[in-house]
Amino acid sequence: MRVLVIEDEALLREQLAQALRGAGYTVDVAADGTEGLYAFTELPVDLAIVDLGLPRLGGLDVVRRARAAGKRIPVLILTARDRWQDKVEGLQAGADDYVTKPFQVEEVLARVQALLRRAGGYADPVLRVGPIALDTRTQDVQVDGKWIELTTFEYRLLEYLVLHAGEVVSKAELTDKLYEQDFERDSNTIEVFVGRLRRKLDPDDRFQPIETLRGRGYRLQGARETPPAR
Repeated sequence: MRVLVIEDEALLREQLAQALRGAGYTVDVAADGTEGLYAFTELPVDLAIVDLGLPRLGGLDVVRRARAAGKRIPVLILTARDRWQDKVEGLQAGADDYVTKPFQVEEVLARVQALLRRAGGYADPVLRVGPIALDTRTQDVQVDGKWIELTTFEYRLLEYLVLHAGEVVSKAELTDKLYEQDFERDSNTIEVFVGRLRRKLDPDDRFQPIETLRGRGYRLQGARETPPAR
């Protein structure tokens, strides 16, 4: 999953980016509102973390303009302000949740996970498709009740496929979601990781979880079994 962090304080921006990367997310960053709005509207991000006190263009305006442009991804706002009116204004502008500074990074990560689950239609942190169970809190994966070891990239790839189970996901879409903007992209890398993931999920070739559709992309077979969010 790809997260955008719009925060002008360099140290905090880097701390958030590192924590999110450590949790398995692809991260894009912006240091002011104008740069952030461009990234928000032009990059294929799944969630945006927006500081309200941004230079050049305030965080509220970033959220309002992104919503007006049709961007419907979850938004978590950061605010150092004590007035409850600022939090209300942020939610009315189109944000989905807020965290007040100072905060623990773990709280931000938990809220990001919850927002992404809700956006994907899940209420439970454990996502299930067929014999596959993926815990978004711990990043543990089981197949038929047996733990399997995945690299960070393999986990991110599987999580995205699970969130889009039954859908055709193109190689270009996976590349956009799993690589950061300035990362050198190799068109064969996705194929290699899909192959490795297949072998780990189904070493005995019993249920062939990931289907390749030539010229179209990949599809994780099966229906989502996790109860929907309410």
